[in-house]
Amino acid sequence: MAKTTSKSSITPLADRVIIEPAAAEEKTAGGIIIPDTAKEKPQRGKVLAVGTGKKDEPMTVKVGDIVLYGKYAGTEIQVEGKDVLIMRESDIFAIV
Repeated sequence: MAKTTSKSSITPLADRVIIEPAAAEEKTAGGIIIPDTAKEKPQRGKVLAVGTGKKDEPMTVKVGDIVLYGKYAGTEIQVEGKDVLIMRESDIFAIV
């Protein structure tokens, strides 16, 4: 059975995970404001929904986990007006 939160109306299949990316950095450590065109894509996010996993591979992450993932991992989609990522669990590097 898939685990979802009330925030997400989408249920991912198999080993897929829905992640809400963290906000991009607005300033550098030195206080310089970063323009929108130069902002890095975030590589950290919060898990909103988790699929059921594969037959021999149960899911490791759970709803609410903060995770690190690859810079270009996943596919951007919009759910209820919010930008989220859907990706395979194997694209996640670590749970923070």
